[in-house]
Amino acid sequence: MAADSNDNYFLRDIKKLREAAKKSLDEGAVTQNYGGDLKASIELLQSALATEIVCVLRYTMNAIAVAGINSKSVAAEFQEHAADEQRHMTEIADRIDQLGGTPNFDPEGLASRSATEYGPGGTLVDMVKQNLVAERIAVEHYRDLIRYFSDKDPTTRLMLEHILKDEEDHATDMHDLLVAHEGTPMLS
Repeated sequence: MAADSNDNYFLRDIKKLREAAKKSLDEGAVTQNYGGDLKASIELLQSALATEIVCVLRYTMNAIAVAGINSKSVAAEFQEHAADEQRHMTEIADRIDQLGGTPNFDPEGLASRSATEYGPGGTLVDMVKQNLVAERIAVEHYRDLIRYFSDKDPTTRLMLEHILKDEEDHATDMHDLLVAHEGTPMLS
């Protein structure tokens, strides 16, 4: 049975595929059918990387600085979130490297590259609110990035979808802490 033109798209000539792969070894994981704008993709991921670095720093600072009756349980929550954000940071940095870029960990200009702010700290409630705002920003930022990468770069999109799920969980955790505060004088 002969393959029609649509089937040929999926049934590439393996010899041509092998030849093309051998000619572009210096491009690593990026093949000729990468669907996105490589430079723009790396720049967008650099922003996401900066956002995650700021989140690691903020949650770590909050875990250390938190005080009050419930400080130990909230500090543990902040530490857990810092660890998640560090994992996201590493995943994004790895993806930038896979795309042929160099992850930008330079502290200079970090705040301007990040979608979220570091935050001034303050009371336990202030920290929770700052983190909820940051998580809400991250959720919107990742949704925008997922739409951008869409079918152009499914590997990056899938990575961002997993990160988005964690950011939504973090936002829910921060919201739950605020709701608990409204009902009881636990947080101060």
